[in-house]
Amino acid sequence: MTEIEGIEPTAQPSGTGCADCEAEGGWWFHLRRCAQCGHVGCCDSSPGQHATNHWMSSGHPVAQSFEPGEEWYWNFATGDLYESGPDLAPPADHPIDQPVPGPSGRVPQNWQQLLHP
Repeated sequence: MTEIEGIEPTAQPSGTGCADCEAEGGWWFHLRRCAQCGHVGCCDSSPGQHATNHWMSSGHPVAQSFEPGEEWYWNFATGDLYESGPDLAPPADHPIDQPVPGPSGRVPQNWQQLLHP
């Protein structure tokens, strides 16, 4: 296991989807979980790019994928990718039946054209 600074393993995830998209009525492509406070935000391909926005506003540099079957961590401050790290408080990912992109009912039909490269 890799030692990564800026991780609080006991922090609970803020929910099963992007907290900011939920508040705004938006949608996401993939989800990332702040490893320090548990904030769930959407990836940089998503329209809102809320995981990066969370890092910029909070200073919490490390996020873990919140996608089923993915364990990697990303350090926004350094650009380092860690293939694994400490286990975080469950759940480790969004519900398996939650669609990607999500959430159900809010994803526009032309979602692929709306993703950031």
